[in-house]
Amino acid sequence: MFDRDEDILKAAEDWQKAGHGVALATVIETWGSAPRPAGSSLVINDDGTFLGSVSGGCVEGAVVTEAMDVISSGAPKMLEFGVADEAAWTVGLSCGGIIRVFVEKIG
Repeated sequence: MFDRDEDILKAAEDWQKAGHGVALATVIETWGSAPRPAGSSLVINDDGTFLGSVSGGCVEGAVVTEAMDVISSGAPKMLEFGVADEAAWTVGLSCGGIIRVFVEKIG
């Protein structure tokens, strides 16, 4: 799950060469007890395949869903998940922290 940055970037490059749309999600800020540090990343292609981690599994499903929209529209998104956020409990981020994730289409 916690793949090396080189592996994540290589997967993004390979998917693009194969004709897939690709998005990159990056943790840009954390507060409190966060499962992954700032700089952690997740790459997602247009069929929902992903590599990496932004939350150790807590919010990956929600990030992949948002990444699919980013790939389709080309418009980046800033996502925030935290214990006070109803969506955080739904997706499993009950660790008491907050993470902000920037999702952008690459290529």
